[in-house]
Amino acid sequence: MNEWPQGRSGDQSGNRYGRGSSGEPEGARAMPHVRRDAGPGYGRSEPPLPPSLSPRRGGGSAPRQSQGYSQGYDDYDSGYNTGQVYGGGGRGGRGTGAGGHDGDGYSSRPRPRWGRRIKWTLITLVVVVLAASVGTYFWADGRLRREVDLSKVIDRPAAGDGTNYLIVGSDSREGMTDEQKQKLHTGSAEGKRTDSMMILHDGSNGPTLISLPRDSNVEIPSYVGSTSGKQYPARGRHTKLNATYAEDGAPLLVRTVEHNTHLRIDHYVEIGFAGFANIVDAIGGVEMDIPKAFKDKDSGADFKAGTQTLDGQQALAFVRTRHAFASQDLERTKNQQKFLATLAKQTATPGTVLNPFKLYPTLGAGLDTLIVDKDMSLWDLGQMFFAMKDVTSGNGKSMNMPISGSAGGNLVWDQAKLKQLVQQLNNDEPVTVSGN
Repeated sequence: MNEWPQGRSGDQSGNRYGRGSSGEPEGARAMPHVRRDAGPGYGRSEPPLPPSLSPRRGGGSAPRQSQGYSQGYDDYDSGYNTGQVYGGGGRGGRGTGAGGHDGDGYSSRPRPRWGRRIKWTLITLVVVVLAASVGTYFWADGRLRREVDLSKVIDRPAAGDGTNYLIVGSDSREGMTDEQKQKLHTGSAEGKRTDSMMILHDGSNGPTLISLPRDSNVEIPSYVGSTSGKQYPARGRHTKLNATYAEDGAPLLVRTVEHNTHLRIDHYVEIGFAGFANIVDAIGGVEMDIPKAFKDKDSGADFKAGTQTLDGQQALAFVRTRHAFASQDLERTKNQQKFLATLAKQTATPGTVLNPFKLYPTLGAGLDTLIVDKDMSLWDLGQMFFAMKDVTSGNGKSMNMPISGSAGGNLVWDQAKLKQLVQQLNNDEPVTVSGN
């Protein structure tokens, strides 16, 4: 019978514990151990498990003692004596067997690398967009009709700050069928004349759009013939501004504008009737607010007051109408400015620029009849286009050339205001001059 308190086993001889009968230390003997049926209250301390065996460190399962440990360790894996290697089994450190599965039968396939897939998808998308943009640029740039040689213009004024564009709307019927001429009320006159002329200055203080009435009284300076190369001296002859275009085309028109304004023209842009109407139709029409109803049988205009969407035929009639107004040429130039700026604003939208089904027809419609100078790039044309958009957006100014009176039915420019206007444009200053 075990008479040791708290379940201890061993010698019960009191102070003779650990000694022989002669009082000498006895030899090695079995150490007492804790029995599973030991009574409560017996306190003991156990050394901590080494880190490699700690379940929290991902090591293998700690071995279960065969006897004597408290119930708090009974949930350890009992595979201590089954041949398992610590760290190679159990949930804390799964080993991988044949077939891509670990010891517990779970798949160990690598997770999809979504970050890499997204990165390469974005790179591919950017490359495609860049390639399409570059291709579109060179396609459109190659279709520009660079037919005007400004190097033939003589005695030119000094260049100022900013960029000056001379924008011309001609009555060219080039490429139009008889049916189109009848529909657009253009008539069948041979050659071409200028229906509208504007100077667009694009500078650091915002764009300024200045309409030049076609009935402006101007002096024809000396010039070199655009085709003959012959020198024509100045004779002090005065005529309407649009007559200079009919006499020797764009080079003489540019020479006359520069001579009478002392403002250097950097680029020339011209569009005919057909191209104008086709652009409007390509973008699905232009929404205009017409403050007052008017009719004109010569242009085919018949408009009611209010907001309405104009198609190509109606737009052309709107910008050509002059007989419906008291001050024919001045009112028409105001309508032309308003329409062209609105056209630019509604065309330069994501719905057109980012939509190839609208962008390519719009570019094709304009580029087929657009005539520019030999030094103009598609980038320059885009800069002009967005400058016109800014005029409508309130970031620029539109005006008519200041008029002081008339001579022989032609409009005479106000020379004092003109001098101040040109000085402000050349110095790229805010324009304070007002027009008619």
